[in-house]
Amino acid sequence: MDGIFGATGVWFLIGAILVWFMQAGFAMVETGFTRAKNAGNIIMKNLMDFCIGTIVFVLLGAGLLMGEDALFGLVGVPNLGVFTDFANYDWSTFFFNLVFCATTATIVSGAMAERTKFLSYCIYSLVISAVVYPIEAHWVWGGGWLSGALFGTEGYFGNVTYIDFAGSSLIHMVGGISSFIGALILGPRWGKYLDKSGKPTLNRKQAEYVRAIPGHNLTIGALGVFILWFCWYGFNGAAASDMVQFAQILVTTTIATAAATCATMIFTWVKNKKPDVSMTLNGSLAGLVAITAGCAAVDVVGAFFIGVVAGILVVVAVEVIDKKFHVDDPVGAIAVHGCNGLWGTIACGLFSVETGLFYTGNFTQLIIQLIGIVCIAAWTIVCMVALFQILKHTVGLRASKTEEMEGLDKHEHGLPSAYADFVPVPLAAETLDPEDAPFETAVDTDTELIKIPDASGYATADKKLTKVVILTKQSKFEQLKQALNAIGVTGLTVTQVLGCGVQKGASEYYRGVKVDMDLLPKVKVEVVISKIPVSEVVEAARRALYTGHIGDGKIFVYDVEGVVRVRTGETGYDALQDEEQ
Repeated sequence: MDGIFGATGVWFLIGAILVWFMQAGFAMVETGFTRAKNAGNIIMKNLMDFCIGTIVFVLLGAGLLMGEDALFGLVGVPNLGVFTDFANYDWSTFFFNLVFCATTATIVSGAMAERTKFLSYCIYSLVISAVVYPIEAHWVWGGGWLSGALFGTEGYFGNVTYIDFAGSSLIHMVGGISSFIGALILGPRWGKYLDKSGKPTLNRKQAEYVRAIPGHNLTIGALGVFILWFCWYGFNGAAASDMVQFAQILVTTTIATAAATCATMIFTWVKNKKPDVSMTLNGSLAGLVAITAGCAAVDVVGAFFIGVVAGILVVVAVEVIDKKFHVDDPVGAIAVHGCNGLWGTIACGLFSVETGLFYTGNFTQLIIQLIGIVCIAAWTIVCMVALFQILKHTVGLRASKTEEMEGLDKHEHGLPSAYADFVPVPLAAETLDPEDAPFETAVDTDTELIKIPDASGYATADKKLTKVVILTKQSKFEQLKQALNAIGVTGLTVTQVLGCGVQKGASEYYRGVKVDMDLLPKVKVEVVISKIPVSEVVEAARRALYTGHIGDGKIFVYDVEGVVRVRTGETGYDALQDEEQ
């Protein structure tokens, strides 16, 4: 090998670093697709996945994965070589497997988001990184029983071997299965499912209605997807043997992902009459997961069809898991990683250029893929059911209803909000002792007090005061403002509000679930008038807002008892006039 694939293996390590940066992508996807009150908790879990995983992987996981075969290739021997053989240890492979281990653990975070105890999640992360992932990864990547020709070099299937180049089954399917089991045992978020009477229920059998719970920041979610797509080139390509294979992997990865994204967009467009943004983002991830196993074994035609199936499969799987199984997965991790990790691994048996059924007419590769899938899935199911049940009956798996409703950020981390600037907080002057105030106070106790103008007679007997409140579409605000300004109304109070009239809004779809948009974004304009006739204000507003269609808005007229201008003390009619007049 030469160039960047030379003896130093620089690209191998750069690819591993890109896999580490995938933690940022997962954190952004999970944060954006969930509610703001849990953003800090999501970030914390993604951070601790890697940090806890690193410690236990050093102590135990690396030996189980990379150690010498034991028990017929089922497990490696933990030899603690990372401590005892500093000069000769395979540090490149160690770091590479370490970052892949962290990726496996973090998949579960999104599926169990918004209602899992932080302590329980940390214990889960420790166990999957120390034992579960290292053992099944040893079977393929550590020299175990699936890494060579199945059942021996010249075994029952000759020299045809199990294909999972970068981890569709070993990482993503394992993460997806763990997500499903965790979310199933944990139960849904409060308010996700309703019974026949319309009340929230945690009992899947009683669930009659499914509610959409949109994520709070689709922009952050999209950023996470772009980060993951970029880093996936390292995820799939780091182990490439030469430049030609590396370029091939980049191409198949890109084609499959693009095809999956387009397939999801078109499928949701036809199904729901509009292309679903969050589901299309999931479609991109589904394509990346599906091509991971066969990225070095399939051609561009195979990559295209793998992507198309993945893009449709993710939509169907999300809706079936949510609507039929009533398993609450806020980010679609089960469908993206579990279902498409499974599909991508099976697809190697169909589309592998050298051994796939569609290219050779031979079922051998497909049979080997199915055997590997069954064994990996069985190991994962046994371990995860045991782990989550133990957590549920010991330290507890689920946060309390109060903690969930008020947000895990507040109760688990003492964080009022991950978006501090948007949280009402006391003014600085209210939190300081007057003697420590870093600014001049309005009143100097050593001088005469400032005289505040008298405003005891806030009403004006001979001048009628009227408040006009106008509710209308946001798009009509500019026209309304100009119309009111043209007749001399300059004092406006404008508020962005949510509301609906008798038409009760419209229905849209979020991740395949119908969302009744009874509260639509509106603008609320308030004016108090005395000089300008009320009828003139109302007529000007009607002319500006009228289209003849439902949703033009409403105008409300109220009597006002009085008004005071704070600075001058003027009251009634005088308080509403410009000083120049």
